[in-house]
Amino acid sequence: MIKKYWIFILGMAVCVSSAYAQDSSMMDSMMPSMKEGGILLNPTPVLGAMEIMDVDMQMVMPFARPHMPTTMLMLHGYSFFETIAEEGPRGRADFSAPNMFMADLGTTLDDRQYLNLDVMLTSDLWTVPPTGTPELLQIGENQSNGQPFVDAQHPHSSPIMGLTLSDTISLGDDKSALKLFAAPRGESTDGPIAFMHRITGMVNPDAPLGHHIGQDVGHITSTVLGESLKLGSFHIESSVFNGSEPDPTQVDLPLGPINSVAVRAIEEFSPNVMVMASYAWVGTPEPGIANDQRYSASIYTHVPLNDSTTFHETIIYGGITNIDNTSSLNSFLDELLLNSAVNSLFARIEVLQRTPNELEIPGLINSDTGQWVSAFTLGYSHQVVAWDGWELRAGLSITNDQLPADYQAAYGGNPFTYKFFFQLGGTQAYQL
Repeated sequence: MIKKYWIFILGMAVCVSSAYAQDSSMMDSMMPSMKEGGILLNPTPVLGAMEIMDVDMQMVMPFARPHMPTTMLMLHGYSFFETIAEEGPRGRADFSAPNMFMADLGTTLDDRQYLNLDVMLTSDLWTVPPTGTPELLQIGENQSNGQPFVDAQHPHSSPIMGLTLSDTISLGDDKSALKLFAAPRGESTDGPIAFMHRITGMVNPDAPLGHHIGQDVGHITSTVLGESLKLGSFHIESSVFNGSEPDPTQVDLPLGPINSVAVRAIEEFSPNVMVMASYAWVGTPEPGIANDQRYSASIYTHVPLNDSTTFHETIIYGGITNIDNTSSLNSFLDELLLNSAVNSLFARIEVLQRTPNELEIPGLINSDTGQWVSAFTLGYSHQVVAWDGWELRAGLSITNDQLPADYQAAYGGNPFTYKFFFQLGGTQAYQL
């Protein structure tokens, strides 16, 4: 298995070594967005003739053009260093450092194809507490001792969060393209843009509470084969994959039988408005569960207020069936971001269903019936220093959870959570 991954890497090295010499001034005019940037990338850049937006990853990627060979290395990532203080009998005070780092190495094969290797890394397993990053009402996956993460966000698969080989084939001058991809660990084509990639989510150190309710659950998936067809402003994406959720406490990269399918439709109404909808049928998502179904719908808007300030909003619905002994669970999210060159004011509003058993609240009837809970977050982030495409930001946030009466005794009412954090990261592109 490991030999196959080295073949991917060596193959990319051969492609890089055979790339043609570039005229840098011409390439700069054809690829104006391929330059350094901070953590919060502009989601609506003016794309050059040799650029295309990867909607799922929210990254500008090279686009093959006749007689314009290119080889690019792009880096993007960030790490939070957060201090957390929670109220109530379930509250904890702790420190956590969740993070992610992406490296994209690609080259044109001919006038119409761009071959790309994407590696996504994290050190969550070693920089997040063994019981998870404290987050009241959050659930999902099991700790190394077999106990479920409750009121905590699990670490993501470490050190390899994703490894994807793709070939983007140009279909026309209007940037129509077909992307084919394979990933021993990658993203299935369902759910919204994952929270760690969308601009309204990457400034907030918390994973959404709806992370496993039809929202981001597919962003780390085993054995993915898929396609993304872009025809003008419309995209249709599909994939097949292994449905078993990864074990976040294991250092591994397992392959599994393909037993699941997902499809996602995307329409870019304008550079400032985009919608998505997806469906997935998932086989054996967890031990003892034969299958589940995942649904999502999302809207993304960006409103420039002046030359330096933009208002962003993301609205998401996620749904899932046959999980945690209940027929269905639903989640809603609204993220808002007012972003300028150095200041970011962000908010997150979440309304979702949690069962008493999921939250380990004993003594309630209908313990596998979801009840509505909500969380309201307000935060601020400020750029402290920036250099060569990277930056250090400092921020704080406050979250208030609103619970049904049956849950309030376990949580001591409607508790608040306070966070102070640093965020270190950025973006850089290199023409090779």
